[in-house]
Amino acid sequence: MRITSALVEPALLDLPWSTPLEEWPADQLVALPQGISRHVVRFVRIAGVVYAVKEIDERIAEREYGLLRALERLGAPAVEAMAIVADRTDLGGEPLEPALVTRHLHFSLPYRALFSHTLRPDTVSRLLDALAALLVRLHLTGFFWGDCSLSNTLFRRDAGAFAAYLVDAETGALHPRLSNGQRTEDLEVTRVNIFGEALDLAAAGLLHPSVDPEAMAHDVVRRYESLWHELTYEQQIDRDGRHHLEKRVRRLNELGFDIGELQMSTVDGSSSFLVRPKVVDAGHHTRRLLRLTGLDAEENQARRLLNDLDTYRAESDVPDEQQAAHRWVTEVFEPVIRAVPADLRRKLEPPELFIEVIDHRWRLGEQTGRDVGLASAVQSFMADVLVHRPDEQAVLGYDAG
Repeated sequence: MRITSALVEPALLDLPWSTPLEEWPADQLVALPQGISRHVVRFVRIAGVVYAVKEIDERIAEREYGLLRALERLGAPAVEAMAIVADRTDLGGEPLEPALVTRHLHFSLPYRALFSHTLRPDTVSRLLDALAALLVRLHLTGFFWGDCSLSNTLFRRDAGAFAAYLVDAETGALHPRLSNGQRTEDLEVTRVNIFGEALDLAAAGLLHPSVDPEAMAHDVVRRYESLWHELTYEQQIDRDGRHHLEKRVRRLNELGFDIGELQMSTVDGSSSFLVRPKVVDAGHHTRRLLRLTGLDAEENQARRLLNDLDTYRAESDVPDEQQAAHRWVTEVFEPVIRAVPADLRRKLEPPELFIEVIDHRWRLGEQTGRDVGLASAVQSFMADVLVHRPDEQAVLGYDAG
């Protein structure tokens, strides 16, 4: 047996590699929802961390491993490749397919788990937004997916929205830059895949009657094209209209994207110039939150947490941003998380938990006509809301339908 691994963990050797994956004993596995796959996939726990193991052809495994590692270096939203286990044989010496090991994305679920009950149209809309944004982000890095679909995506809750992650890169290719033709081909594959998946959901009675499968497929492409245009279009600006450039930069930041550089050129015979931003990647608010507080969150979660931090700073009259951030973490964020018993913390990841608490506090204030205070809101949220919810680690779409 031969293992190529980014995971420095001897317990990896203890897994039953001489047994076909579909026959692995239940005591070795973790029960998690999984999507439709062409391959056998199982979840295992190694040293307290959950990993996905997929049996796959060695050439494809090596290609996917390399692509996922490259996407990780680029900071792209994708699962992390951890190891390839090759030259496997069973106890009788017969060859077994190699296995690709990836780290399971914490608090994530495949789309079929989300559609285990019929989702409201606005929830479907948020999923499509997340998928379109994922494809845009991948294309900005030069990644051609080749098989973009709901099935090849994992979703995490993100402060009322969703964040999407690539989970299957078998058909992908990484280029310095994608041509319009390559992007168009990827979009057409996306359209066909989403249409087929939507028809499948409709046949199973899991698609809301108001959602048309064909319209759903076209909608993903429309959302992609709208976001791609906003991020990349060339803008003509007069020399005295620089505020338009500042407004565009702020708009891109609000969408969650940072600008690495601006390409500017003069327009012959006029006082105008053409500006095209070079977008670095999404994560503008995530990076700011991490820099100020050390907290790692999805983009919309980070935006909400930063809003709460900015409000705290204004009310506390602390001029130094770094000092205010430290006090907010120790005096506001951490006490809320610590107030929740350990057995209830599994239901939501900490940033999402905090956001739901402050939303609950606002609703209580609307009902009572006064601010109930954060401590009371935490107790009320635990007693009236959180205790009745399933673990988010097992079921993500508890309130999505």
